[in-house]
Amino acid sequence: MEELDQVILNFDESNLAYINGILAIVMFAVSLEIKMEDFQELFQRPKSILVGLSSQYLLLPLATLAIVEFIPLHASIALGLFLVAACPGGNTSNFFSLMAKGNIALSVSLTAIATVVSGFMIPLSFLFWAGCSSKVTALLSQVEVDFWGMMITTFWLLIVPLLSGMATRYFKPDWADKLSKPLKIFSIIIFFLLVILALAANMEEFSRLFHFVFWIALLHNGSILLLGYVWSSIWKVPLNDKKSITIETGIQNTGIGLVLAFNYFDGLGGLQIMVAWWGIWHLISGGIVSYIFSRMKPG
Repeated sequence: MEELDQVILNFDESNLAYINGILAIVMFAVSLEIKMEDFQELFQRPKSILVGLSSQYLLLPLATLAIVEFIPLHASIALGLFLVAACPGGNTSNFFSLMAKGNIALSVSLTAIATVVSGFMIPLSFLFWAGCSSKVTALLSQVEVDFWGMMITTFWLLIVPLLSGMATRYFKPDWADKLSKPLKIFSIIIFFLLVILALAANMEEFSRLFHFVFWIALLHNGSILLLGYVWSSIWKVPLNDKKSITIETGIQNTGIGLVLAFNYFDGLGGLQIMVAWWGIWHLISGGIVSYIFSRMKPG
């Protein structure tokens, strides 16, 4: 079997441009629902906010590091896990929180905060935690990671749409109400199809790696969802907050992860397929967890 760290995928640059544009539209659509009042959650429930942020920025990468170090993984796939862990909460996390009957205001606040700081946190978190792993050190030293390039890409694809959507909500709330739902549904469907097409164009390589990435994504995603729940339980936050913190920890914005994977890690097919499959898998696990949570009632 060819060394995974040298697998090169066939991915048309025009598809990457489409993904860039659709990711920006998704973020704009998501941010149309964010109001300045939502940030009052910072002052109303500081404990839940801090528990949620610590779960996402400390437990998630620590769990990733532990999995990478203690389970036999190829360096390229391990690097993909670190990239996923560096991404902010996913675009669908608010939807899953709604399904789970969680605290929507808390979910929106955590998503918004993570997105606002993502410009510098994604490259910083990725480089720091990946640098802590003996498994990927050699491969990471061979890859010229463009810190400022990743920061600028994240700024344009996440932060600019976020601020634009919030401004639209503030100045033209009627426009925001009309645009939000159809834009979000359309863009998420198209983005999902583009990911499927990207995998289909590399079906031979994907089929060879699938048995690796399937179980790794299952273990990684399942572990961080469990950790998010246990962590929030330790801090004794309300059940609805616990649901949202768990979902925010385990549902990542793999859209930006995929963009960064193909922009800055060309040639690392293991990394790219890991991020792409993780993006599909967390939609499945998010749906399952949300359903389970929706059946839970405060004891």
